[in-house]
Amino acid sequence: MFTLLLTSKVLDKIAILTNIEEPLVDSIDSNQDLRLMIKPPHENIQNAIQDENIQNAIHVKSIKEPHKPVVTKPGTENSHMDEAINRERSIIDEELVGYSFPPSVGPESLILERGGQPVRAMVATTWRSGSTFLGDIMSAHPATFYHYEPLLHYDIKQARSGALAEDAVRTIKSLMQCNYSKVDRYLKYGMSHPWLFQHNKRLWKYCPKRKKKQRKTKNSMCWKPEFLNRFCPLFPFQSIKTVRLRLNLTKSLVEDASLNVRVLLLVRDPRGTMQSRNHRVWCPNNPDCEDPARLCSDLVSDFHSFKALQSMYPDKYKIFRYEDFSMNPSNNTADVFNFFGLSFHPKVRSFLRSHTKSNRGGVSSTFRDSKTAPFKWREQLSIEEVEDIQDKCSEAMELWGYRKVPSPEKLKTFDPVIDLENFRISQRNEDKIKSL
Repeated sequence: MFTLLLTSKVLDKIAILTNIEEPLVDSIDSNQDLRLMIKPPHENIQNAIQDENIQNAIHVKSIKEPHKPVVTKPGTENSHMDEAINRERSIIDEELVGYSFPPSVGPESLILERGGQPVRAMVATTWRSGSTFLGDIMSAHPATFYHYEPLLHYDIKQARSGALAEDAVRTIKSLMQCNYSKVDRYLKYGMSHPWLFQHNKRLWKYCPKRKKKQRKTKNSMCWKPEFLNRFCPLFPFQSIKTVRLRLNLTKSLVEDASLNVRVLLLVRDPRGTMQSRNHRVWCPNNPDCEDPARLCSDLVSDFHSFKALQSMYPDKYKIFRYEDFSMNPSNNTADVFNFFGLSFHPKVRSFLRSHTKSNRGGVSSTFRDSKTAPFKWREQLSIEEVEDIQDKCSEAMELWGYRKVPSPEKLKTFDPVIDLENFRISQRNEDKIKSL
């Protein structure tokens, strides 16, 4: 298994951008054993995070009763922020009229601004494993604030252990608590990589400038902690998807009762993942992306982490293979939402109807024929590429229920998924590995 060890100095090099101008406020368009398997990534990670928990607790405690609309002097920096916050608060209130909350649960208990704690739904996976599709489904849910790729500023790196893992956990906790005051690297990176926020449509509509010739987002209040610290707490639901955080690191998130987070591990056939990565210009020359051995080492690690964590927190962890999910996105979305504590809302059903029937757009599009998309790799990988991946991924494929190609002639026609739509993690998987 490959272990990535980074000093804090190296971490800074990969996570900090320099020479980035300070953002300016913009105007708004008003029309728009088992425990032995889980080891802390660093012996001091719990201590390293303790102070951050205290800071976040202080941040949340400072949020009082519902705010009345704030009126400030027109044309000022604060007036633009107030306008956006007042407007979005009203939209959220309208969306929640008639919303099907669980018994004894209401918006007051879920909105940080009003002293509650949101439902936090987290998807953990790796690059090109179907998480963008699932993340967009979750963001179609009403009144949801979407933390898209909160570790995007790590570039093409996996957080497994050491300084990078510690920073990753701190960053995600801060974002879940809507505390943007200590995630400056994240925000500075986003200023020059705007897709960091583009998937968060609830926020993004306030980001671009109004004039068509000046649609630069650097000059936007969207990168201002003083705005985000007020905007994020409006939402009773948060969705988070990350492709850079290995599953063992989610333990400290789940153990923080104030976060109220549940974690879905999304897994994909490594042959499909590698084929999909072939289309991405950012993948070559980055070992964490282009090396199937590293991918499958992570799949093995995540398998054992999941078994351990689910035994300790059975209601906090769930798995889905991408291939299983894609066979029936509607029923499986209802299953996933029930696990997270979300309503299978008509807006979500509408999104699924429009995004799962045909292929449209480029390689990053989420408009897909869901039943064929997971198996495109059989047509687009050569038998030599497939056999190379299989040789490096035997253990991972056995654990997660993927068949090897029986012969070159059957590459395009064989069924690569064992127990499609009926996969269950069991001791049988591990017994098979031990007998090899």
